[in-house]
Amino acid sequence: MRKKEIIAMILAGGQGSRLGVLTKNIAKPAVPFGGKYRIIDFPLSNCSNSGIYTVGVLTQYKPLDLNSHIGIGDPWDLDRRDGGVSILPPYQEEKGGDWYKGTANAIYQNIEYVDRYDPEYVLILSGDHIYKMNYDKMLDFHKENNADATIAVIDVPIEEASRFGIMNTRLDNSIYEFEEKPKNPKSTNASMGIYIFNWKLLKEFLKEDEEDPNSSNDFGKNIIPKMLEAKKRLFAYPFKGYWKDVGTIESLWQANMDLLDVNNTLDLYDKGWKIYSQTQVRPAHYIGKEAVIVNSLVTEGCRINGRVENSILSQGVSIGRNSVVKDSVIMPNVKIGDNVIIERAIIGTGAIIDDNYSLVNIDSIGVVGANKHLTWENDIGNDIAIKEISLDLDEEIMGRISFSGGIL
Repeated sequence: MRKKEIIAMILAGGQGSRLGVLTKNIAKPAVPFGGKYRIIDFPLSNCSNSGIYTVGVLTQYKPLDLNSHIGIGDPWDLDRRDGGVSILPPYQEEKGGDWYKGTANAIYQNIEYVDRYDPEYVLILSGDHIYKMNYDKMLDFHKENNADATIAVIDVPIEEASRFGIMNTRLDNSIYEFEEKPKNPKSTNASMGIYIFNWKLLKEFLKEDEEDPNSSNDFGKNIIPKMLEAKKRLFAYPFKGYWKDVGTIESLWQANMDLLDVNNTLDLYDKGWKIYSQTQVRPAHYIGKEAVIVNSLVTEGCRINGRVENSILSQGVSIGRNSVVKDSVIMPNVKIGDNVIIERAIIGTGAIIDDNYSLVNIDSIGVVGANKHLTWENDIGNDIAIKEISLDLDEEIMGRISFSGGIL
């Protein structure tokens, strides 16, 4: 193999249990986002746009859909003979094998893969964050500081800092302390889970960590603190721009809603930094005579005969007559019947919602799992909280039943 200066490793094996039914059958990085994309499209596109064309994607939980989506990597210009994209699941060796035990162990199990390219540097990414970032600039920062490791950080509000790993730095951005979700944070430099390491040094720490029976085999909990203890040169790379960890229902919904904000800094229309994805062949979307669409994203293959307001419609969605979809994320191939109300919800891929059904959420986000079939008859008697609602709708719609905060 030709020697590479830097290769990327994307950690994409997470179960995403906090996304509930949305990740029942697929890995979190494969969850649809923004009408046209999957979450994994963002780090893959960032790699391609940054000129990094050797990428390993470490999969584990329910990988079939994710593997199929990535394929040979052609949308991201990663279908290359010398490098390109490689799917890296856990595998059995003669001495035995195991699932990836942690983020550090995942890279440890793939030392042989990395060594094939003999890189000077390795870029380690999470497969479940939404952002646009030029990793080449981060690499320049790493070199300029003669760093052993560089960790991308983003400034977060002080009241939210306790939710993150916090990098405490000197004036030159060198890191002197790492705090994992501190109760009383000293700074607001939150780790983004984006690392550049000098590969030869990292390999030593990975091997040492693997031999420690008390280790969690995690970069944040083990590798970075051990590097700091060993007085290695660690630097924080300040990132300014949109970034969101979409690991919860609320954050996934909010990141989608952010795309509808005119002041949103995640510009998907930027021709100089495109987000690429597998594209299905679909007809143009159809807007019926009685349809109304307000501040929404509508993707190819949709057929709309109702009202859509402040919502994201993925490929192949159909919405029946006199139906209202508001403040919601509708994933691919969802079929919504006539006289349906959906508000503040995420509807999973392939779900069917029959006529006269209402799913209205006031204090939380309602979620419908993939391929779920919701009918009025099937939900009578279900243990779902029913609340009165107040919407600016006609009396006929107001008279229907509504569910608040349900996960179906």
